[in-house]
Amino acid sequence: MDEVCEGKDFSFPAEEQRVLRLWDELDAFRDQLRRTAGGEEFVFYDGPPFATGLPHYGHLLTGTIKDVVARHHSMRGRHVARRFGWDCHGVPVEHEIDKALGITRRAQVLEMGISKYNEACRGIVTKWVDFENGYRTMDIKFMESVWWVFAQLWDKDLVYKGFKVVPYSTGCKTALSNFEAGMAYQNVLDTAVMVSFPVIGDVDNAALVAWTTTPWTLPSNLALCVNANLVYAKVKDKSNGSVYIVAETRLDQLPVKVKVTGKTKSAPSNGSTDGATKIGLDTESYELLENIPGSSLVGLRYTPLFDYFSELQDNAFRVIADDFVTDDSGTGIVHCAPAFGEDDYHACLASGILEGTDLVVPVDDDGFFTDKISEFNGRYVKEVDIDKDIINAVKEKGRLVSKESIKHPYPYCWRSETPLIYRAVPSWFIRVEMIRNQLLECNKETYGVPDYIKEKRFHNWLEGARDWAVNRTRFWGTPLPLWISQDGEEIIVMDSVDKLEKLSGVKISDLHRHHIDDITVPSQRGPEYGVLRRIDDVFDCWFESGSMPYAYIHYPFENWELFEKNFPGDFVAEGLDQTRGWFYTLMVLSTALFGKPAFKNLICNGLVLAEDGKKMSKSKKNYPSPMEVIDKYGADALRFYVINSPVVRAESLRFNKNGVHGVVKDVFLPWYNAYRFLVQNAKRLEVEGLAAFSPIDQAILLRSPNVLDHWIQSATESLVSFVRQEMDAYRLYTVVPYLVKYIDNLTNIYVCFNHKRLKGRTGEDDCRVSLSTLYHALVTTCVSMALFTPFFTEVLYQNLRKVSSKAEESIHFCNFPSTIGQSSLYHYNVQLTWTYNQIDERVEQSVNRMMTIVYLARNIRERHNRPLKTPLREMIVVHPDNDFLEDITGKLKEYVMEEMHVKMVTPCSDPLMYSSLRAEPNFSVLGKRLGRDMGKVSNQVKKMTQDQILAFEGSGEILFSGHHLTLEDIKIVREFKRPANVSDKEIDAAGDGNVLVILDLRVDQSLLETGVAREVVNRIQKLKKTAQLRPTDLVDIYYSSQDSGDSSLEKILQLQDQYIRDALGSSLTSKAEAQADMLSLNQHILHDIS
Repeated sequence: MDEVCEGKDFSFPAEEQRVLRLWDELDAFRDQLRRTAGGEEFVFYDGPPFATGLPHYGHLLTGTIKDVVARHHSMRGRHVARRFGWDCHGVPVEHEIDKALGITRRAQVLEMGISKYNEACRGIVTKWVDFENGYRTMDIKFMESVWWVFAQLWDKDLVYKGFKVVPYSTGCKTALSNFEAGMAYQNVLDTAVMVSFPVIGDVDNAALVAWTTTPWTLPSNLALCVNANLVYAKVKDKSNGSVYIVAETRLDQLPVKVKVTGKTKSAPSNGSTDGATKIGLDTESYELLENIPGSSLVGLRYTPLFDYFSELQDNAFRVIADDFVTDDSGTGIVHCAPAFGEDDYHACLASGILEGTDLVVPVDDDGFFTDKISEFNGRYVKEVDIDKDIINAVKEKGRLVSKESIKHPYPYCWRSETPLIYRAVPSWFIRVEMIRNQLLECNKETYGVPDYIKEKRFHNWLEGARDWAVNRTRFWGTPLPLWISQDGEEIIVMDSVDKLEKLSGVKISDLHRHHIDDITVPSQRGPEYGVLRRIDDVFDCWFESGSMPYAYIHYPFENWELFEKNFPGDFVAEGLDQTRGWFYTLMVLSTALFGKPAFKNLICNGLVLAEDGKKMSKSKKNYPSPMEVIDKYGADALRFYVINSPVVRAESLRFNKNGVHGVVKDVFLPWYNAYRFLVQNAKRLEVEGLAAFSPIDQAILLRSPNVLDHWIQSATESLVSFVRQEMDAYRLYTVVPYLVKYIDNLTNIYVCFNHKRLKGRTGEDDCRVSLSTLYHALVTTCVSMALFTPFFTEVLYQNLRKVSSKAEESIHFCNFPSTIGQSSLYHYNVQLTWTYNQIDERVEQSVNRMMTIVYLARNIRERHNRPLKTPLREMIVVHPDNDFLEDITGKLKEYVMEEMHVKMVTPCSDPLMYSSLRAEPNFSVLGKRLGRDMGKVSNQVKKMTQDQILAFEGSGEILFSGHHLTLEDIKIVREFKRPANVSDKEIDAAGDGNVLVILDLRVDQSLLETGVAREVVNRIQKLKKTAQLRPTDLVDIYYSSQDSGDSSLEKILQLQDQYIRDALGSSLTSKAEAQADMLSLNQHILHDIS
C-alpha cells in the first residue's frame, strides 16, 4: 500500500475527480453491466425531469436515492440497466421559446408557422440534453409507444370527449394541473360585488343576490345556484323598496344604508323584530318579509344580466341547486358561469342548462374576450380596468347591490408569473373514476417508504380520483393520434407509425405536429365522405411521463420479453408532490392497461428548503449553489448529508452547508484516520526490515484469542447484516446513523484500545493479526458503504487492494458482503469454499459493558479534574450479575486498566457493600395500565426494602395490590454508599442505575512517577507531530534536566524506561551522550510536568 497524507491535507473534491478519471479508464459502468449480464434484472424507473434549467438540490436528492438503491442491487449481482430520461415537451420548453422570441399570443405562433416554432423548441432541448443511452420523450420511438398506450385505452372504452374547467395560464397559453396551480400564490386586492337578478313573476318584484370576486365572469352568467337544504330570506330595503333574496344566515352581509353618527342604528327591541335580529338582519335597514326553503327557489327564472347568451333563454337563466353551495361566505347564492368554474360547469350540466359538449367559451387561448362578449371584445380578462368597466356596466343597469375591495391569496402561473383563470377547454378524458376501485387495490400491492404515503396520502388521492383530461392545446408535444371526419361520425385512433403509414400512404420519420398535421386519411365509408384529419391537440406531459415504463423501451414494438418478465418495475423514487403527479399517472395507466401497479417499491422524499425554512429561490439567493458545496466538501459529503436527513422520510429539510461540513469532520475524517493508521503501521513493518504486510485470511483470524478482534469482526458483520436488511426494506435513512456509530467504535475502541498491538509493541505475530483484522474491517466497511459514498470508498479501496492478489479493479465490481462471511474483494462469480457466521451478540454485549464502565469512570475523572494520563490505584465495579463482572475482569480487564490507567480492577457482586438500593415506579409504563391504582401502587414501590429489591431483581416480578409488576415497571436506582472517614475527593462513584463504578482517587509516589512518565511520552509524541515525522521515521530522543541540582526526573525516567520504550519504540538518552554531528529536528522545554 502507498503512504497517505494526513487528514487535514486530504482533498475530497480533488480525490473525487481522480476517481472519475479512473472510472472512465475502466469503463466502469459498462463493465459492471457486462459482469451482471444474464443475472436477475432489477428495473427502476427514472421519472423524466423537465429538460430546462440547472440541477437543484431536489434533483440531487432523488438522484442520490436512485443511485444508492441501484448500486446496492448491482453489488448483489443483479443487472441494473440505468436509463435516465428527459421530459422534452410541453410548457417548460415552449415558455423558454416564447420568452426568447417575444411571443405573447397564440396567433403569433400560427403566423410564424408551427414548423419553425417546433424546430426552435427542438433546438434548445437538443442543446440542453446529451445523455448517452437515455430516453427522451421527443424521440419517435417513445412517442409511438405513447400512441399505443392511448389506443389501448380507446379500445377499452376508457376515453371520451367533454369539457373540463381547469386552471389556465394565459401567460403560457395552456392548462395546468391542479398541483401546478397550487405552486405559486400571491396576495392580491380584488373587487367583490353583490349583484341582483330579478325573479320573473315574483309578487314582490324580488331579486336574487349573488356575490362574486371575479366580476369579469358576470357577462358569461347562465344560472344561479342555491343549496336546497338551506333556508333563504326575502327582505325589503327600507331606503328604496328593493326586495332581495339571500341565505338566512347571510343577511348580515347585505349593505346597511341607514346610519347614525357613522354607526349602525340599534335594532328596536319589540317582539316583531326579535327573530330578524337573531339571524343578523339589521332591522333599521331591512324588513323581513318571509323565509323560503332553498328547494322552493329551484326552477325560478330571472332576468339575465347581459344578453350575450340570449339564444340559450329556453334552458338558461334559472335557479338550480347543488351541494357545493354553502353559507359560510357570500350570500348563499352562486352566480354560475360554466365556462369558468368547475363546480359551475358540473352543476349546469347536471341541471340541463348545458347539454353534452354544448358550451361556448367566450375567452380565447390568450385570455381575451371573443366577439361573443361584444362590449368587451378583445380585452384581457385580467387587465387592470376590466373589472371596473364591467361593474360600471352592471351599475348602469341598476343591478349593483354593493362592492368592496378584499385582499386574498390568488393563484399565479409558476412559470410566467401571470394570474391564473379557470377556463373550460374541450378535452379528451380517461375514465379514471370507472377504475377507481382497481386503483385502490393495485395500490395495496405496492410497498412505500414512508408507509403513510402509500396508506394515507396516496390512498386518499386515489380514493377521490376524477376523470383525467389528457390533451393540451399546445404545439410542442406528442400529438393525439385521433383522426376525425368532418361530420365527427368517424374516428380512427393510430396505435403505431405503421398503421398511419398504411392508411395515409405517407412515409413517417417524425411524429411532431408539423410533420403529421397535414396528413389525411381517406374515409372508410367511401370517397363521398372526404378525409379524416388529425385534431390539433397534443398530450399532457403527464400522460407521456405515465407511459414511461412502456415508451422508454419502445414496448410493445421492441423489448417485449424484457418488459413481460420485469413488469411491474422494482422501484421508483421521487418527491412528495409526485403522489399527485408521476406516481399517480403511472398507477392510472398501468391499472387501466394491465390491472397491475406500475411499480413494486417506492421511496418518497420531502422538500429541500432554504436554511430559513422558506422555498429555495434563485432571485433571493437564500441557498448555496450545489456546485459550490460539492467543490468545497465533495459529492459524497453532500450525498451522505441528505440521506441522513428527514427529507428521506418525506419530511422537509432545511439545508445547511455546515451540516455537509459536519459529515466530513465527524464521519469521513475519523474513518480516514483509521485507514491511515493501518497504512502507516503496515508500512512500518517494511521500515523495520520485516516482511511486507499481507492480510491474513479471515478464516484464520477467527482463531485469534483477542476478544476485541472477535468483537470488531462481529460488529462488522452486524453492520453488513443491518445494511442489507435496511436496504431490502428501502429504509436508507437508518443506515447512516448505524455506520456513524460503527466508525466511532472502530476508531475509538478497536484502534485506540489496540494501539500497542497495531504498533507492534506486543510482538510481530500479534501485530499482523490486529492489522489484518483492521484491514478486513475497513475493506468490508468500504464495500458495504460504497453505495452511499462511491468516491471516498473507492479512494480507500484502491490503496487497500494493493496487498490483495485477487482484488477487483474497482470497489463497485465487488460483491456486496454476505452475512455468512463471504469476502468482499472477489469477483461476482467466485464462490468461496468456507463460510462462517461472525456475528457474536455475546462478545458485542461484553464490549458494550466495558464501554459503559469506561464512560462512567471517565465521568468521575472529569468531575475531579483527573486526566486519563494520571494513574489511579483501583477501580471497583459493582454489579449483582457475575457474568457482567466476568466480562470486565476477564479478557477485557487489561483493556480497562490500560484505558482508564488504573493499577487494579476489583469486581464486587454484593450491591449493598458500596451502594444502597431504591425502587421507583416507571410512571410512563404504569400510568395507563394502573389508572386509579397508580398512587397506591406507587407508594408501595417506593417503600420497598433492600431485601425486597434484591429478591425482585432475582425473580424479575412482584405483586402489589393485585397488580403483577416486572423489571420494566420498576426502576432500581443504586446510590453510592461511601466508606466511613473517606471524602468524595478520595473515593467517588458514578452509576447508570444498573452498574456502579468506584474510583480510588488517592495518589502515592509510585502513581506520581507513572504519571510523569506518561506525560513525558505525551509531550514527545506531540513534538514528533510538530516536526511532521511519520510513525515509520526512526529518530533518537535525548533529554537533559533544566535543574542541574535535581536528578528526580532522571530517576523517574530510568524507573519507567520499559513503559517509555514500549510507547515510543526507543529509550530516552541523556543529551550528554549525543554525537557531535547530531541534527536537531525539534526540541521542547517541559515545565511542571509532575
